[in-house]
Amino acid sequence: MEFKRSTGELREALQTLCAFLNGDAGTVVFGVRPDGTLIGQEVSDQTLREMTQAMDGFEPPVRIETDRVQLPSGRDVLLFRVEGMPDTVPFTFEGRAYERIESTTRRMPQRRYEQLLLNRAHSRRRWENQGAEGTTLQDIDRAEVFRVVDSARAAGRLVEPVGRDLRRVLDRLSVRRGGRILRAAVVLFGTRFLPDFPQCELRLARFRGIDKTEFVDQQQLRATAFKLLEEALLFCQRHLPLPGRIDPGRLERVDRPLIPPDALREIVVNALIHRDYTIAGGAVSLAIFDDRVEIWSAGRLPLGITPDDLSREHDSIQRNPIIAEGFYRAGLIEKWGRGTNRVIAQCREAGIAPPEFREVAGSTVVTFRVQVRLTPQVTPPSHPPSHRSP
Repeated sequence: MEFKRSTGELREALQTLCAFLNGDAGTVVFGVRPDGTLIGQEVSDQTLREMTQAMDGFEPPVRIETDRVQLPSGRDVLLFRVEGMPDTVPFTFEGRAYERIESTTRRMPQRRYEQLLLNRAHSRRRWENQGAEGTTLQDIDRAEVFRVVDSARAAGRLVEPVGRDLRRVLDRLSVRRGGRILRAAVVLFGTRFLPDFPQCELRLARFRGIDKTEFVDQQQLRATAFKLLEEALLFCQRHLPLPGRIDPGRLERVDRPLIPPDALREIVVNALIHRDYTIAGGAVSLAIFDDRVEIWSAGRLPLGITPDDLSREHDSIQRNPIIAEGFYRAGLIEKWGRGTNRVIAQCREAGIAPPEFREVAGSTVVTFRVQVRLTPQVTPPSHPPSHRSP
């Protein structure tokens, strides 16, 4: 609650209301001292007209609840109350956005305003939440749907019974709305991708050397996002060496993956759920060279996230929240924006360099710097056992 003493501070009060609108909620009170003493103020018809006109300065238009309480002295206390509307932020007053930092109202930084503006547009109309024209229930992989349902139950992320009716299950997974199958359903559970959904593609390649001059192996696949994930990991299993060693005191060989499997899976999952699906010719690509492994996804990072942010604590900004929800229910991701932080920790624990995050030519690229050409070797024990001569 913010206290104001006179109508001369009207503009400042409305700036504070704007900040409350961009936050949770709030009330501005006229006629109360900072120590809480009710003193009231003279409120004329002219004062009320000025207030009404000033309230027209909000964009988008807002509904402000106004209460007028008369004190025994004849003066009035005015209360202006607004509720938080997260789907409508950011709000501006007289062309400027404001925010609250503890008990202070301040101008909202331009970058923050642009991020909120984009989020507002994105929350209402996205590629994934539009109807998949021409797609019917016959184009949905029923087995894949119920495989994810079973995984969601096993992970404790789908508790309520959903039955075996495919329509109801798709509604429950938010990939069908008003009887229409959404594009997100095609990405997660589709069986037909051409000609309307060419972007549901995975490109896999193993190159000889450190450039793209010569292929050793390559594949191009179109399938559900879950199957693309499986194929990417299988491809890596075939082409990434499995270095091993024998530790002192142990007779069996200890195999250590070149890249921690959970870290590799996390990055491929991120590429599938955060890519820009509006780029019809785009895809997720995984390329293995002698000196590195690269995962490319079409589109830049969401506004407000930079490549450097991925190496430290950062907000979770989802470009495709419905698709991400499918992976979450399947137990493949968390929702807290910590995926890349876990990857970095896993790489350091495994003794390899953390991945590099970049934006290149409109795509997001993650690079693991590892020596793929290294032939698996067995390190002899430091104290080899003695042998008797025959």
